[in-house]
Amino acid sequence: MPKKLIWQFSKRYIAGKSIEDGLRVSRKLNEQNIEVTIDLLGEFTSSLEQAEDNKNQYLEIIERFTNENIKGNFSLKPTMFGLLIDQEACYQHLREIVSKAAEKNNFIRIDMEDSQCVDIELLLFKRLKKEFSGYIGLVVQAYLRRTIEDLTDLSKFPSNGHPLNFRLCKGIYVEPKEIAFKDYQEVRTHFLDDLEFMFKNKMYAGIATHDKYLVEEAIKLIEKYQVPQSMYEFQMLYGVTPELRNSIVQAGHKMRVYVPFGEQWFNYSTRRLKENPQMANHIIKALFFRG
Repeated sequence: MPKKLIWQFSKRYIAGKSIEDGLRVSRKLNEQNIEVTIDLLGEFTSSLEQAEDNKNQYLEIIERFTNENIKGNFSLKPTMFGLLIDQEACYQHLREIVSKAAEKNNFIRIDMEDSQCVDIELLLFKRLKKEFSGYIGLVVQAYLRRTIEDLTDLSKFPSNGHPLNFRLCKGIYVEPKEIAFKDYQEVRTHFLDDLEFMFKNKMYAGIATHDKYLVEEAIKLIEKYQVPQSMYEFQMLYGVTPELRNSIVQAGHKMRVYVPFGEQWFNYSTRRLKENPQMANHIIKALFFRG
């Protein structure tokens, strides 16, 4: 599909290309009693110069969003900051960003990427957690076979008065079956196993799913373990399953929406299309109707 056509699809899932677009969408969500996590699009940076530029953009984003009192925090992908080029340079960029967020009494979540990055990103998280205990979180992916072992290892990490804070998602990267569960129901089962482990071990859980079954089962676990509202939230992607999202908010649960924006929108959009190929049909139909 042509890039211009992909953009027509993308506008449903991306706030736009600029900070102003991200602010506009975030304000609208805040008005609906929904918090946000802000993501500047981009990953797998090929140069340290680009990594430096990405860092500076994030510092500007944190300044703008906090000064304008947006209710939300920030997510980032370490490969944007040279993770696979120079790990120490990447760490220093992330440290500067987390320090800025801490200065603003805000929070940074490290997005987990594909399997080649997992061990490095776990080390990055641990290193930053030691210095910025209450200002840093991580994503874990239920479809990876290793995740329950990673959670067990992380549960032993000193909390320094702040609970470990994880977003739990199914996982989106294409991985071999030796690394990742492939069966749909099997991934669901491990998602709930991981979530139950988090509740049992007093971890803060960002329950990231658009799967109604998992939402319902998560609520059962919340009730079973009497998890206080201060220790969990539901999370969804911007533009995905808004009806389910609104029903969760109306039931009194905290909701956070992942709001991506930026010039590097194309890879994010094509990944959404690969996850949901029937969307291509909807785009083509919409163009014919519009014509």
